[in-house]
Amino acid sequence: MKPPIAQKIPTELKTAGHFRIDPWFWLKERDNPQVIHYLKEENAYTKAMMKDTKKLQKQLFEEITSRIKPDDQSVPFFHNGYWYYSRFEADNEYAVDCRKKGTLDAKEELLLNGNELARDLAYLEIDNIEISPDNQLMAYCVDTAGSHLYTIFVKHLPTGKILAEIDGTSGSLAWADDNQTLFYCAKDATTLRSDRLLKYRLDSGTTTEIFSEKDEMFDVGVFRQKSEKMIFLEVESNSATEYYYLHTDNPDGKFRLIYPREKNLEYHPTHFKDKFYIITNYRAKNFRLMETSVDHPEKKAWKEVVAHRDDVLLEEVELFNDFIVLSERKNGLLQLRVISQNTPDDYYLNFGDDEVYTAELSDNPAFDTHLLRVEYSSLTTPQTVLDFDMLTREKVILKRQEIVGGYEPDEYTSRRLYARANDGTAIPISLVHRKDTPVNGKMPMLLYGYGAYGYNIDPDFRISLISLLDRGFGFAIAHVRGSQYLGREWYDNGKMLNKRNTFTDFIACAEHLAAQHYPSPEHLYAMGASAGGLLMGAVVNMRPDLFNGVIADVPFVDVITTMSDTSMPLTVGEFDEWGNPEEEEFYQYMMSYSPYDNVKAQDYPNILVTTGLNDSQVQYWEPAKWVAKLRDMKTDQNLLLLQTNMDAGHGGASGRYESFKETALEYTFLLKIEKKR
Repeated sequence: MKPPIAQKIPTELKTAGHFRIDPWFWLKERDNPQVIHYLKEENAYTKAMMKDTKKLQKQLFEEITSRIKPDDQSVPFFHNGYWYYSRFEADNEYAVDCRKKGTLDAKEELLLNGNELARDLAYLEIDNIEISPDNQLMAYCVDTAGSHLYTIFVKHLPTGKILAEIDGTSGSLAWADDNQTLFYCAKDATTLRSDRLLKYRLDSGTTTEIFSEKDEMFDVGVFRQKSEKMIFLEVESNSATEYYYLHTDNPDGKFRLIYPREKNLEYHPTHFKDKFYIITNYRAKNFRLMETSVDHPEKKAWKEVVAHRDDVLLEEVELFNDFIVLSERKNGLLQLRVISQNTPDDYYLNFGDDEVYTAELSDNPAFDTHLLRVEYSSLTTPQTVLDFDMLTREKVILKRQEIVGGYEPDEYTSRRLYARANDGTAIPISLVHRKDTPVNGKMPMLLYGYGAYGYNIDPDFRISLISLLDRGFGFAIAHVRGSQYLGREWYDNGKMLNKRNTFTDFIACAEHLAAQHYPSPEHLYAMGASAGGLLMGAVVNMRPDLFNGVIADVPFVDVITTMSDTSMPLTVGEFDEWGNPEEEEFYQYMMSYSPYDNVKAQDYPNILVTTGLNDSQVQYWEPAKWVAKLRDMKTDQNLLLLQTNMDAGHGGASGRYESFKETALEYTFLLKIEKKR
């Protein structure tokens, strides 16, 4: 079967006084039947080219899903008189959210059954379930397209009746104490920016606008504090924040400003008794912890609690009556630090001998407790939920993810390596493989990367990865600049006019793995999603010889065109991440790496590209245009496949099983082209 050829209709585009001709610009026309026809043709071509793997895809899907405990349940947590948990029923895609009053021996109350909501739907996402203070009402958010545009439903729990339905929201909401007032954030219909805070009254059915953010660089969010005494309005850009607060017992009051926004100033307050504890980068690149009184929240009144450290990134704080718990990142690894409010005790939790792992704060809704709920996993250790006694320092494992059919962590090994970048910077790599897989240069290796927004790809446990590791593959994560893996400077050195460091770091990691005799280039594969898809596009233009195959999920590859269109979702708000291409310096820099603009006549590796028709973060036409241009210009006969999910958005298929069909396709793509070697 011959690959689809997208028609060329030259369109002239102008950015920063420069003209470009885009032959596939017309693929943006979502309502054009020819666009849908082309996407379906590409899907048919992918299906035909992968036909010989159909049996293996089915086998992998069944293998992966068979490891998932069919009747699983989360660890309950106690809040406002009830134990809350979610559970899965055998063969069902979605969770059932439940609670029990007072004790776990009480009768179960069913709050929400995702399987019933999903009936006759191709996609379902349920987000942000919030119970009213009197425990009688439940607000929850539903997205049925994958576009992150949510409808809020308010349900009366004793009767099951839906009392309100609010469209066009961001999914951010908070209850006031009167159990009648619901604050929520609405999105702009065109840009999908969360730009307004509104107040909905259940008793009158009226909606009032409370706050409107005009600066397109900023989004708004709203949430109720752990103290249950305040609601916070968060106004946030990529590089600055601003917070307002309202007492929960005064829903008709005015939100009060904590501190006005300043360029490049980030602060994140938490309410505790008569104080705000504030994590901030004010004169502290890696952030520090401050405190101030609620009555005097101005910056000049902030007092330091935990000082800034050059080698430690402060990420999160959890407050208790007798303890402060900090989530810190040192040398890339998450650490949990416990500070006593009453004694000189100050110590870190010990997580054993794993070279690479992730440890996170879990559900901790109570102040008056000495138990800390924590989640831990590594590339070899399944997800583990535990309670840590901050007085006795004892750990109790409440649940470890069960791998049906058996799993022996000792059969696998993980470690950390360091590659050397062009400028001499050491780039960490987290790696895992079976112990019995030879390290002789012939191990097929999948190298994953992201490197944007300061977001970290932590080395946690992935149940689907067992299927790849057991077939002789290794898996590695390149912790490239653009993340915050080694602190805030690590992020700054991989964004804006330093963005190319992300790509050269990834290339350095690939070269180092080959030099250490893991894979050679004919056995090396790369994968990234979204901004990580941009990474894939840039690297295959720069060093296509390094990889036998590449998977680019929902890739952000048409950088100049997207960042020039301020009517599109996310564009203006991301000028602080990528720059504004209408400025000459940024235009030239973006043009130096934009994957779509740098496709050239050369051999490329085998490439699988995925997208979602309803994706609001990276529109489907970016990967579609990129594939069309690659088909037109590449000089090899390697596979080039585009798979579009016609029912989903940025995150792919919904449901706990269905998404693994996409994983099975990706794994069989790797196994198919590796077999040819």
